[in-house]
Order: sequence, then structure tokens, then C-alpha cells
Amino acid sequence: MTFAGKGRRKGIRIHRVMAIGDRDITRRERLPVTSLPRTLFDLAASEPKRELERAVDRAKRRDLLDLSAIDQVLQRRGRVPGAAQLKQALALYRKPVFDRSRSELLFLDAIESEGERPPVLNTWVGKWEIDAYWEAERFAVEVDGWETHGSREAFENDRFRQEEMKLAGIDSIRISARRIETEPARVAKRIRTFLTRRRTELRRTTS
Repeated sequence: MTFAGKGRRKGIRIHRVMAIGDRDITRRERLPVTSLPRTLFDLAASEPKRELERAVDRAKRRDLLDLSAIDQVLQRRGRVPGAAQLKQALALYRKPVFDRSRSELLFLDAIESEGERPPVLNTWVGKWEIDAYWEAERFAVEVDGWETHGSREAFENDRFRQEEMKLAGIDSIRISARRIETEPARVAKRIRTFLTRRRTELRRTTS
């Protein structure tokens, strides 16, 4: 609740603002309350980063996260406390700014910069089409964002697929295409670590 008022009630923390427009007000059981976009904006100015991220995640899971409506609030409010925090919290839910071919090139360049042999991309191994695969290490990288993984069914299928690959002797990890765009060097360093561990594991099993 963001309306100014007097008095206190146990368990209720009041957040006061100088003014609020009709566009930021809705009703809940006939009571005037702030709209979800405005509520998230106010949370960004008053709550820790983790609490804001949880609120945004809950809104997304309930299919209530309207990015265009939130952008309108941000535009109206301008550069005020909370604006930058909210933009950062929403970045994960915006459409990626990359395409697959660009992400693949960034991925391969980063891997080669780490001194690792590049994987085979988009290859079939048994019954699975794998995004990036090191055959000698039997190690796979699945990239969320190169294909669609947004539905509940896809989520479950991805986990079952990973279990089946593990049973077939293929170790795998999942990374996001957004991370390849934003921090390719860090992604490559971690993959090099996984590959090094994988080689050690395979040597032990064959010795």
C-alpha cells in the first residue's frame, strides 16, 4: 500500500509517496491499491534486491508480469530511487538481444581463447541433438535460449533428457544464451574447468 495516511497497524509497514496518479491505482476487493507495475516500482525503492527479484519472479509465474506497463511507470517516474534496480531485475525477463548464430560465434571464440578444443555444434549423439559436444570427453553443453524451454512440459523434458544422457555416460551442463552474450569469457573458463574434471574422471575409470 502506497497511500499516505495516519496511524500504524501491527504487521503493516507504510510506504508513503508524495503523489500517485489514477493510472497507478487499481482495486482489490473494492479497496484502492497500487497496480502491480507501480507496486514493483515502489518495492524497488524500498526493499532489498533479493526481495524485489522474488516479487518479480512471483508475478512472472502467475502470468502477471506486463513489461510494457512497467516500462510506462518507469518512463513517467524518470530517474528516481528504485528505477535502476527495477530495470536490472527485469532484464532476465526481456527478450534476448542476440541471435543464435552470433551466440555460437561468441561461444566458440571464448572456448578457443581458453585454449580448449572447440566442440561440435548442433550434432546428433545417439537419439539426442546436442548444442555443443566434446566427443572425446563425452561432455555436452545444452544452451537455454537457443531453442524454446519456456513451458512446464519443456522444463520437465529437459531434466529427463539430462538424466538419460547421464545414464548413457554423457556428462552435461546447462547454461543460458544470455550468459554467452554478457560474459562469454567467464562461461568459457567454467567449461574448461568442467572439461578438466571430466578428463580426470575418464582417466580414473580406464586406469
